[in-house]
Amino acid sequence: MNRILAFSSRNIKELLRDPLSYIFCLGFPLVMLVIMSIVNQSIPAEANMTIFNIENLSAGIAMFGLSFVMLFTCLTVSKDRSGAFLTRLYASPMRSADFIAGYMLPVLVLALIQLVISFAASLLATVILGENTMNIGGVLLAIVMLLPVAIFFIAAGLLFGSLFNEKSAPGLCSIIISLATILGGVFFDAESAGGIMLDVCNALPFFHAVKAARLAVALQLEDIGVHLLITLAYAVVFSVLASVVFRSKMRADLA
Repeated sequence: MNRILAFSSRNIKELLRDPLSYIFCLGFPLVMLVIMSIVNQSIPAEANMTIFNIENLSAGIAMFGLSFVMLFTCLTVSKDRSGAFLTRLYASPMRSADFIAGYMLPVLVLALIQLVISFAASLLATVILGENTMNIGGVLLAIVMLLPVAIFFIAAGLLFGSLFNEKSAPGLCSIIISLATILGGVFFDAESAGGIMLDVCNALPFFHAVKAARLAVALQLEDIGVHLLITLAYAVVFSVLASVVFRSKMRADLA
């Protein structure tokens, strides 16, 4: 445990030194929330568009913000692999599990902070706009619903950072971030779109994470379990896959 905490402390310091972690993980989602709230105010009521309502928008923006933790996890791992840092640590008593936990725990803390800030801003927005569409209980439940997709993004970052170098890995993460935004139903109603688009959205964890969080905000718990189970399954599969690949790369570097 001491080895994990020491390595986690180092990775937290690396995150704090990088201003992009504040801009993309904390600042950018809040900017998007403000912009989309302004857009919502300009949409005529007869258009009957609910996707930009703050209670729906908050869950989508929160999931969108979580996708950036994948990028920072990926960059940290790929940079450590490309240099001599990890090679030197491989000679220490640290095991592969210590490395994996040391990489994932700090970013999970960052993801949790990001979720709290995003939903706190959404609650504040409802007060400013004079709406009574969100409550603290639903917000807390929504944060819990989004934790599995946060773990999925972190595991994906660890996986891509283990497989690719620091030049190619961020590009792949950018593609996943774009897919999460488009296919997560963040800025459009995927269920109304129907057809192949809905089938694709249903096959990926992003849509289910957003859907579970929106249902949690509304305290509509009847169908929330299915969406939660799907995101949990993705989180478990990618966590196992990332761990296996990291261990394989570690053994190959030691050989």
